[in-house]
Amino acid sequence: MGLRERGKGGERNTPRETQSRGTPDLRKGGTQTHARTHAYTYARTHARTAHIHTRCSQAEAASQPGESRPAAMTDTDSLSEALKAISVSTELIEEELKPHLDTVLASLLEKKKDAAVEVVRSGILPTLALALRTRSSLSCQVALVVAEMAREAAVRDPCIEAGLVKVLVPHLNSNNQEMLLNTGRAIGRICFDNSYQQDQLVQSGVIPRLVTIMREYPENDPLVNVCLLALCNLADMDSAREALAELDVADVLTTQLKRAPDAERRHVILEILGSLGESDTLKLQFAESGVPEALSEMIRCLQGGSDPHDLCSIKIASNLIVSLLLGDESMQKCFGEGSGLVYQDVLSWLQSSNTQLQLSGALAIANFARNDSNCVKMLDRGVVPHILTLLEQHVDEGDVSVQHAGLSALRNLAIPATNKVRMLEDGVTERIKTLLRSDMPPVQFKLLGTLRMMVDGQEEAALVLGRDAVLLARIMEWCEAKDHAGVRGEACRLLAALIRHSRSPEVVRAVAKADGVRHLISMATSEHVIMQNEALVALAIASAIDIESMKDPFRESELLPMLKKMLEDPVGAVEVKFSALGLICSLANSSVMKEELNSVDMKESLSKLTDHSSSKLASQASSILTLLGDAS
Repeated sequence: MGLRERGKGGERNTPRETQSRGTPDLRKGGTQTHARTHAYTYARTHARTAHIHTRCSQAEAASQPGESRPAAMTDTDSLSEALKAISVSTELIEEELKPHLDTVLASLLEKKKDAAVEVVRSGILPTLALALRTRSSLSCQVALVVAEMAREAAVRDPCIEAGLVKVLVPHLNSNNQEMLLNTGRAIGRICFDNSYQQDQLVQSGVIPRLVTIMREYPENDPLVNVCLLALCNLADMDSAREALAELDVADVLTTQLKRAPDAERRHVILEILGSLGESDTLKLQFAESGVPEALSEMIRCLQGGSDPHDLCSIKIASNLIVSLLLGDESMQKCFGEGSGLVYQDVLSWLQSSNTQLQLSGALAIANFARNDSNCVKMLDRGVVPHILTLLEQHVDEGDVSVQHAGLSALRNLAIPATNKVRMLEDGVTERIKTLLRSDMPPVQFKLLGTLRMMVDGQEEAALVLGRDAVLLARIMEWCEAKDHAGVRGEACRLLAALIRHSRSPEVVRAVAKADGVRHLISMATSEHVIMQNEALVALAIASAIDIESMKDPFRESELLPMLKKMLEDPVGAVEVKFSALGLICSLANSSVMKEELNSVDMKESLSKLTDHSSSKLASQASSILTLLGDAS
């Protein structure tokens, strides 16, 4: 049984944003590689930028005086006077403090240079904290002042030191939506990129409250946006994931995804889902709550367009579905015995003109093909022709990632023995051989592995491929790939597999003629035990079938001294020594090779093994000694 690979979308490695302004860049990202690319870069970037630069809402504007302010209200002297008046105030009297807070707020909203820093220097932060702690009638306006101040990174630490975060958190339980909005923005900005404070927020229980607020006010877009951005900043934390695992957050997120007014909102939600989806527990919850179906529906609605924002959303969402399929239970639920909505949509992606969907579709098929039952069902439902057609579209100057993913899917599908027979009958090997002309190492590596899986236990397939001169010539080239050890190793393994599974004189002679024997001998000294064994077994079979074709390559490569050294290696693996004995036994049955075995004093090495702790190894060594004419 072969080991199945999981198709991955790519790695997430997105730096957190600072205070850059402007329209988020939603241009399509680069090509996805071996496992997740990254799709989430956009979401995190937009989330961070939007978090810092959310504009004052209508609710905030309504909280300011209705009459026009005289020009003097924006002068430095006016701000200084207002700050001085607040700092000397001994009581929180609204009529006295509100005009001064209006002045401070106006300076902050008008982006007056260093206004936030002046507020901190004035020493009024304790007064603001007191207003929030006592839940005075000024609390909503004070929260807005703090939110506007905290746009400036320089004032965030002083805000924390003044205890503003601690007195703000209880206001998340308010039933005043404007208060919730100002509080959420203030906390979010103060704690932005501060992992300690974010952890403290989670410990204080803000996660359930954020989810509840979105559930209670699902159509208040500014408020929902604040909650989403907060979750986006916290979702990478294990403690936050644990808290969210106890809530039905998937339902809230999918509701907001369906009503998202723009790409920016979609990307924030997708970023949250991506972060939370790294938890196996939440993966399953998402699958059971219909998250993959919601993502799939979103992709269907956006397909066919050329808007770069929509294309970016498709990329993120399709990568996220692939990620959710990495969980065995969530994958099985999405598969739905071959009739699941997500699986059906994935099939359509293979036939899409969108390269990103083609890639995600192939990766998803590779993930669905992680057990024999699914593989058989997928073959019954005709998935293979779609993959082959996709591969052929990308043979010449196509997308390397799509080819790699398509071959991964075929390899996994070919693991069940019954599937191998059917795929061979359908001409799969002939069609994927068109990729032999690829000069891309990732494609070469995956093609070799797929062909090796196809011939595993299939004598006829190994015979056909083993007699193919063009294929053998290409394999020889790849056996010498100096810059890619993976390609070199897979080429040698395929060569060994052709001999092991065909056991054909024609194949042995073809390999010898192509100068492949030296590569098998080199493979026998690999650092990987499995490769050593495969090479030694192939050489033993070849020797037993046609020793005449093997003699010269064996001598040129000094096989016998190498075998002697292998037997005498004190730390050599027992299974490797046993395979080496199998090859020596095969050689001992040839009169010519028997003489050469004696000439290197192989009997001495064999004698040392007759008292080996492995009785099986000792017995085999004794048998070969007898064969060589020494019964001792």
